[in-house]
Amino acid sequence: MITRRIRMLVAGTLIAICCKTVSGQGSSSVILNVNTENSVVYLDDVSDVSRFATNLNVTAAVVARNFQQSIVMADIVSVNGQPAKGVVLFSIRTINLRTAPTPGQAIADVMRTNTQSGTFEILSANGTPVGTIMTSGLGGAGPAPAGAPLAVNQGNNTIVGGTGAFLGARGQQGQAVTSQTIGNRQASMTEDPANRRQNGGGKLQFVLDVIPMFRPEVILTQGFPSVTHSNGVLVEAQPARSGEILSLFATGLGPTLPGIDPGKTFTANPVQIVNSPVQVTVNGRPAEVLSAVGVPDTVDTYKVDFLLPSALGSGPATIQVTSGFIPGPEFQIPVR
Repeated sequence: MITRRIRMLVAGTLIAICCKTVSGQGSSSVILNVNTENSVVYLDDVSDVSRFATNLNVTAAVVARNFQQSIVMADIVSVNGQPAKGVVLFSIRTINLRTAPTPGQAIADVMRTNTQSGTFEILSANGTPVGTIMTSGLGGAGPAPAGAPLAVNQGNNTIVGGTGAFLGARGQQGQAVTSQTIGNRQASMTEDPANRRQNGGGKLQFVLDVIPMFRPEVILTQGFPSVTHSNGVLVEAQPARSGEILSLFATGLGPTLPGIDPGKTFTANPVQIVNSPVQVTVNGRPAEVLSAVGVPDTVDTYKVDFLLPSALGSGPATIQVTSGFIPGPEFQIPVR
């Protein structure tokens, strides 16, 4: 339960400071590197629907012809190096755009392989749904669009929206082909996808340049980050110590569990726990996050309790909060 003193701190922050936050980065984009395994292209190669997903064995699909459709399925295994779960699905129609086409290909001024719509449904490592990002555009061949992350070397897709922690997201998505990349396994649509992991597939890395609708922002109190000791005193008034438990107050950490309707205030009973994985780093070192909850009677204010790492030394410590793989801007607190 949040103490009365901390309630007063939050109330004073909201009223006197008007929810001012540590900002300057709020409108910038965030790069999500999504690594996948067991990536399989199921080619729409039979007209008899009664044969779909019936073959228990590994199948060999022929190369897709122009205008043919297919489905790509892959497992998400990490996001920005952090273990994650989830699925990537692409609905594809082959187009084979070429500046000098061979028979059966399509002439165009650009080099692209297909037109596609994609879905990235991302879960935390424990299987909790974090959010979904939807994309649409062109895949394969051709260069990355201007302004894309440098790692992108194929694909030209726009992020058209999202749900959960990625509600209202926009941006662009491509693919990074590296020495670790293993191409999609080609399969017939007669192959049973229940055996996809057993049968194996490719390893692909997708790069999502996401402009989030919201992101972690630490609230300012009297011009200083709202980071407090257990007694509610700001660390600016009384510097923190290594190994101490601190609380910070922020906005933009996303949905909570067991959940509330959009626009409603957080409840005290039940406590509203942040749904997305929350990380706090101190001077680049991970701090143990003890809890991350919505502050009762507020709409977008959260309290995160965390343990300062040991042996920080005296001086300013740089802190960054990440929620749902979306980082907030860095800020500093004094440590003695």
